[in-house]
Amino acid sequence: MFVTSAFAQESAPAVEGGHTGTEGDTHSGTGVPAEAHGVFPPFDPATFPSQLLWLAITFGLFYLFLKKVVMPRVGGIIDVRNDRITQDLDHAARLKGEADAAVAAYEQELTEAKTKANAIGQQANDAAKAEAEAARKKVEAALDQKLGEAEARISSIKANAMKEVGTIAEDTASAIVEALVGGKASKAEIAAAVKSVAR
Repeated sequence: MFVTSAFAQESAPAVEGGHTGTEGDTHSGTGVPAEAHGVFPPFDPATFPSQLLWLAITFGLFYLFLKKVVMPRVGGIIDVRNDRITQDLDHAARLKGEADAAVAAYEQELTEAKTKANAIGQQANDAAKAEAEAARKKVEAALDQKLGEAEARISSIKANAMKEVGTIAEDTASAIVEALVGGKASKAEIAAAVKSVAR
């Protein structure tokens, strides 16, 4: 510890015994003789030059320590963090670009899938309509054929019935003539009479 000469002179008589109290008087808290305490050295004007010198030396050393050791480390840490933040931002931007591209590709595939689904649905609808139309035409053709056959049978039955009606009419007319007139008419006369009435 650095001690100035003024402090040494003031403290020397107190240590050697130049005090007015008893030799055994001590400070109650520290065990140091009461007269050994003079002015607190940092507040003693005689010690100001040495204090200022040590302050300048300490400040200079502290400044050099900050400039040569602390600040480069802090600057390096800040640079490393800035680089890391820049890399993280670049990585995030790249990931965002990839995500945007993936979303765009997904939307395009979804649009294509919807278009294909619509086309398949339209094809299925057209095929179902074509099948239904073909089945309808087939059924109509079958119905037309059956209707034609039925009409032909009806015509045949009608023709046969008309032949039988003529025969029945001739027999009935012959029986009526016999009953009314009492004589028999010839078949040719009765057939002519029936034909004239049928017309």
